[in-house]
Amino acid sequence: MRDRRDFLRTTATAGLGLALGARSLDGRPGPGAPDASAATLGPGPLQEPLFAAPPIETVRMGFVGLGHQGVPHLENFLRIPGVEIAALCDIVSGKVEAMQRRVVDDGRPRPAGYDRGHEDFRRMCDELELDLVFTSTPWRWHAPICIAAMETGKHAATEIPMGVTLDELWAMVETAERTRRHCVMMENCCYDRTEMMILNMVRQGVLGELVHAECGYLHDLRRLKLTDFYEERWRVAHSITRNGDLYPTHGLGPVAQWMNINRGNQFDHMVSVASKGRGLNLWAAEHIGPDSPEARQHYALGDVVTTMIRTRNDETIQVVHDTNLPRPYSRKVLLQGTRGVVRKYPEQKIHVEGISPPHRWEDLLDWRDRYEHPVWKALEELSRGAGHGGMDYIEDYRLIQCLREGAPMDMDVYDGAAWSAVAELSEMSIAQRRVVDFPDFTRGAWRHRPPLGIVEVGDVSAATG
Repeated sequence: MRDRRDFLRTTATAGLGLALGARSLDGRPGPGAPDASAATLGPGPLQEPLFAAPPIETVRMGFVGLGHQGVPHLENFLRIPGVEIAALCDIVSGKVEAMQRRVVDDGRPRPAGYDRGHEDFRRMCDELELDLVFTSTPWRWHAPICIAAMETGKHAATEIPMGVTLDELWAMVETAERTRRHCVMMENCCYDRTEMMILNMVRQGVLGELVHAECGYLHDLRRLKLTDFYEERWRVAHSITRNGDLYPTHGLGPVAQWMNINRGNQFDHMVSVASKGRGLNLWAAEHIGPDSPEARQHYALGDVVTTMIRTRNDETIQVVHDTNLPRPYSRKVLLQGTRGVVRKYPEQKIHVEGISPPHRWEDLLDWRDRYEHPVWKALEELSRGAGHGGMDYIEDYRLIQCLREGAPMDMDVYDGAAWSAVAELSEMSIAQRRVVDFPDFTRGAWRHRPPLGIVEVGDVSAATG
């Protein structure tokens, strides 16, 4: 990894037109970079432990992307107080019009519409006074949209991953610092009920000192990739050209919070390996036709990609990406400490030494009354019926709550960058057959940034949407 520093010094931000001073992969200033303590870094990690923007009474939102992810988020925000849906943007005019009607039917003013192609989000950002731009588009647009939002004075939130390349991630970090705007990756799995309960248990020391975790994204996406489920079939394009863990954050995000990554701990180095790739070709031959373009296509992505990460505090993390083979859904989710071990798949189980029967699992749900996270206690009823068992509503609620209160985000730009970086790092590790080092997006500030606490949401009696 170190031998890429010179390359990144010259390319990390040039492609996105930023003149912020170059940085090496590990975050050390390159030639011509500003001094690390300079005010030009805005809310950079050397100035303040956690960034918080001034509170916003009513959050004026612009949405970019009104497909499978964007519409459920929009429905959530219609139920959260203190939100104004001010603008909608999508490349499909019919989607914009349909959601304009949906907002009006909810008794709200008609949002402005933007549908003049892939980059009409720039016109939206230039024309409107918005507080937050929310992105639910194909991955390649996440960084350009977030950067355009921040450059025009708006906070940014994006579906996962935060960016596709390390260059994009560095550009997003430095833009957030310079403009003093939030850039948040919306990792919903950090708000799943079990993952939040485990966070509460970790903070109370139930598992002792953490040692090892296993996680991943194991989801049969063959039909979705190889049909028109995704607009312009954008997702399979990544499988055609890239071999790595393309979607690491669903499993890794909660683990990173449990292990205080960027907040007293850090990902240090990793290595990835990929299996052969057979799943997409076989599915296409059987369901589309043996002579179809989909069956004859060469897919770079290995069917199973396995990554091992070691942290600065000497924990290990196994991350698995498995989306091209027949299998039940899983995020793996196992956390092991010096006093016990907890897992989520295939069943929710726990073993704690001195409490559990020797060498036997217990049902994790039996521990819920004692260790349920207070956010879930407060928001369970309000989140009922929302996507992915309610965690999507809870992540959206917390985003708005933090903006309205002027509080630091549960997940900030450094978290999104570190978790997303696994994608390109795994591609590099597989292609070069070697261990690679992690960039330090905090430039050393991880040592004193406080861990995520067990947050409370307060009174939700008015949050009836």
